[in-house]
Amino acid sequence: MKPNPRSLILNLLLATEGEPLSARDAISSCALFGIRENSVRVTLVRLASAGLIEAAGRGTYRLGPNATGLAAEVATWRTAEQQVCTWNGDWIVVPVGALGRSDRVALRARDRALALLGLRELERGLFVRPDNLFGGVTAVRERLYKLGLEQDAAVFVARDLDAMRDQRARALWNGEQLSRSYCDMRTRLEEWLAHAGELEPDVAARESFLLGNEAIRQLVFDPLLPAPLVDTEARRTFTETVHRFDRAGHVIWQQLRLLTASSKAAAHLTTH
Repeated sequence: MKPNPRSLILNLLLATEGEPLSARDAISSCALFGIRENSVRVTLVRLASAGLIEAAGRGTYRLGPNATGLAAEVATWRTAEQQVCTWNGDWIVVPVGALGRSDRVALRARDRALALLGLRELERGLFVRPDNLFGGVTAVRERLYKLGLEQDAAVFVARDLDAMRDQRARALWNGEQLSRSYCDMRTRLEEWLAHAGELEPDVAARESFLLGNEAIRQLVFDPLLPAPLVDTEARRTFTETVHRFDRAGHVIWQQLRLLTASSKAAAHLTTH
């Protein structure tokens, strides 16, 4: 699936982990996916106007103020397993029924915040998740607010739910499907890595980006459920494989940049 230049450039900046991205590298990276230079330059201008990127020097860019909060949240996939602690059966609760629904921008930010923190709707306007993240409700509340949940939204812990609601809450996530998805994606990553050396550099770079992006997205939106709601060992081994794949992808892209730079230098020498 061909990515659009907006998402591709933002993902490239997220992958640099704070290092600036040059317009030249953005153009050459997008070219691997059949995206034209003019489209890349127009996208860079639009992203800058929206505050999602900003100039970091002549012809280079970094994430802008309107993207840093989300970027920090996306980066939490690297420490996903370190965020989880033992679950005692309590629930983090966010009631949103009294919040407005007319502001579409605020509503999108709210929905995204709730989704990123793995909250699901138990009853109309009442979202819950297991209280199994380090830092407890205080840390979850702060993350939700940073991601766009309205500051006047209540975020608290509930315990001793009645048997019916506790059973319904536990069934909000398909634990078996989540556990299978960990195994399935881990297998795809491992099979690709086993044959990556047989691919041409540009093909390897393109495929590693697409597959790696899919795996990281799965981790970013993973609800990080506790046992027995999900197979936590399957999630842990999947996460370790994503880390290994990400390291391999960085090496592949760095080698492609060096190869491209060498080719350009050789072409320059032969024409002068």
